[in-house]
Amino acid sequence: MKAFVVERYGKDGLRAADVPEPVVGDGDVLVEVSAAGINPLDKMVRNGEFKRLLKYQTPFVLGHDVAGVVTRVGSAVRDFQVGDEVYARPRDLRIGTFAPYIAIDQDDVALKPASLTLHEAAAVPLVSLAAWQALVDRAHTQPVRSLGADVVVDYTKEDFAEVLSGYDVVLDSLGGENLKKSLTVLNPGGQAIGVAGPPDPGFAKQLGAPKFLGVVVGLLSRKVRKQARKLGVSYSFLFMQANGAELRELAALYNAGHLRPLIDKTFPFDQTLEALAYVEQGRANGKVVITLD
Repeated sequence: MKAFVVERYGKDGLRAADVPEPVVGDGDVLVEVSAAGINPLDKMVRNGEFKRLLKYQTPFVLGHDVAGVVTRVGSAVRDFQVGDEVYARPRDLRIGTFAPYIAIDQDDVALKPASLTLHEAAAVPLVSLAAWQALVDRAHTQPVRSLGADVVVDYTKEDFAEVLSGYDVVLDSLGGENLKKSLTVLNPGGQAIGVAGPPDPGFAKQLGAPKFLGVVVGLLSRKVRKQARKLGVSYSFLFMQANGAELRELAALYNAGHLRPLIDKTFPFDQTLEALAYVEQGRANGKVVITLD
């Protein structure tokens, strides 16, 4: 089957290639891919930014978001059957959604929200899980009266660090100077959670890396963690994990109308390289999805 594989690390390392159909383990479901979302993480993995910690063996199929139809189940699978419409963010070292088929551990899969099409559902898993794990699992935020924004800042006209203050949690998706400024809007004891980096020692521990690598990774975030301590706040890096149970909870929120996906543009599967380039240019206002049906 045709898939988009990382042949070598680097910007020009992704190409179309023929690969074998996935092997389906006892606890796996084989999903025929209807659509796959594109994320900045795809670029980071393609470029080898995590190669010391995520030991992918090139060539490997890229892609972290998927929605599709179950076509086969392993002998130990009980909660899914052929014909189910599902969505998932496959676990690390088992990614590969830029392909017609992918075998996924059943624990990473959930029935897609009934209120969403398969193309819409493909935009959801990674970003929704990242937000859930940052705000619910790590920040322990409590239910609020409504979903939405109390204050909107147009970053092209205002510096958010000059107009905002007194927050307990900041979820930063940009890193760099944006992260440094985010620290200044926190209350004492507040926490900044970064999904764009830099990684911290906890990230290496999460991946089970050797202790010395934890020290090396810790150096990458040493400056921002030192700045956070001076301000009486904390910084931690979040590298979201696959979790089918949380996807089931998120599906209920989508079905209730509390959440909705925002899709900027769709590309046909043959234009996967163009779709990734579009995301890299920073032009997307919402998710970019490649479609196979």
